[in-house]
Amino acid sequence: MRPAASFPKMMYSATWTNSRALRWLMAATLLLLPGVLSAAECRQTQFDGAAYTLCEVDLRTEELRLFLNAPDTGKPLGSFYNINALLEPQGQTLGFAMNAGMYHSNRAPVGLYVEDGQQSMRLITNAGPGNFGLLPNGVLCLRKGRADVIETLTFEQSGITCPFATQSGPMLVIDGALHPRFLRDSDSLHIRNGVGTTADGTRAVFAISDDPVNFHAFGRLFRDHLKLSQALYFDGNISRLYAPQLGRNDLGFPMGPIIGTVVAR
Repeated sequence: MRPAASFPKMMYSATWTNSRALRWLMAATLLLLPGVLSAAECRQTQFDGAAYTLCEVDLRTEELRLFLNAPDTGKPLGSFYNINALLEPQGQTLGFAMNAGMYHSNRAPVGLYVEDGQQSMRLITNAGPGNFGLLPNGVLCLRKGRADVIETLTFEQSGITCPFATQSGPMLVIDGALHPRFLRDSDSLHIRNGVGTTADGTRAVFAISDDPVNFHAFGRLFRDHLKLSQALYFDGNISRLYAPQLGRNDLGFPMGPIIGTVVAR
């Protein structure tokens, strides 16, 4: 089984992913629907000639969680719709969400995955194929009131326990420096998504590019534009975002790990 990063590039429909006009048209409809709430602050920005959508989460006041399998069947949830269906009986809904790490063809996580204290995949520390194995990679660790992107070997040595954690790679920014393998003039251009965290762990900024970009440009978004010293890449072939306040609910192939805020309906 291969990581999602090595799958063929997803074809983005001109009637959906590449159509910003359609996203804004949907916004007018979604904002009229009851129960559409979003605690995370989502906005669009431009950096170095490319468009991005950002969703910022304050861990002191917002609940950020990881989702993979349905508790009743054990099968992957795979979509924002299925997570909302799971949350609805509890009077909850997603505030925002995006895919959160690479996975195999059966949607099992490639690296460390912990959900509600239960670890379903171990930490992977060795180099390997694809973007995940482009060391250094890292872990997004969610604890009460904070979220931290931590380089994998540093995480392994720290002994930190995370109620929720997902491993992905490569790291985009490590202690304020771009990943050493990134090339400014690389022609590997994709829609990409990832996350950066503040030093005190109280703020996490999730980003997805609305234009194809290379790793170097995406890393600089976090380091130079968002001023974050730690950032982690999630994926670039299946990158998708759920942001109701922007009228955005990306469609596509079923996903593996998904991260999102949970809010009352």
